Amino acid sequence: MGFKKLLASVGAGGASVETVLTEPNVLPGGIVQGEVRVQGGSVAQQIEGLSVGLQAQVEVEGQDTEVKQDIEFHRERLGGAFEVQPGAVHAVPFGLEIPWETPITTFMGRQLTGMHIGVVTELEIARAVDSGDLDPVNVHPLPAQQALLDAFGALGFRFKSADMEKGQIRGTRQRLPFYQEIEFYAPEQYRGLNAVELSFVSDDREMDVVLEMDKKPGLFSEGSDSYRSFKVSLADYQQTDWSAYLNQWLSEVGGKRNWF
Repeated sequence: MGFKKLLASVGAGGASVETVLTEPNVLPGGIVQGEVRVQGGSVAQQIEGLSVGLQAQVEVEGQDTEVKQDIEFHRERLGGAFEVQPGAVHAVPFGLEIPWETPITTFMGRQLTGMHIGVVTELEIARAVDSGDLDPVNVHPLPAQQALLDAFGALGFRFKSADMEKGQIRGTRQRLPFYQEIEFYAPEQYRGLNAVELSFVSDDREMDVVLEMDKKPGLFSEGSDSYRSFKVSLADYQQTDWSAYLNQWLSEVGGKRNWF
């Protein structure tokens, strides 16, 4: 599957560039493969550098509002300098590694609203840098992440929203400058609960799973047991019944708080 975007035309008679993603669907820890094609213009040009990177649009909290910010979180340089001749095409293949922490953007065949992650291409020519548009990448859940998401669905939770926020989740293996929150509406059986927020922070062996309850106003006060963090092995996650695990935790908290 090809996804083409025109990057730039640098100066009169200058080169133009497009990026083609061979397959935009990927898992965290996988590789997005593609090709950058530099099309020569009417004159020969010296290209000083070419690189591709991953970019995410995240929310940044201000004093009274939230603003969107584009954050690049991985970049790879594609070889050295080269000259592109008039009318010639210089094709540079690439394989861009997707960090294990990369938030998911696709779940059960649907694009998660608000998730903008993709490949950006940068061309250096005549001591100038020209960056292109975002070529979207569809990041699907790891099997272990899918198991947790399926467990929420089995308990009757419904997807509400997802976002990426700049900052750190304390006590996790987080290395990226932002994290993802996936929020679910709670079913009627958990009548004191408005929603649950879910975050994954993965590496190549295991992941931290962070859960936080969003309480209905006035039903119970803030407490440490409305937040839970635990580790899940990517290799043997199937040994746990996650629906039962989540239900037990919710029931324990709900019993203590007397809200169902």
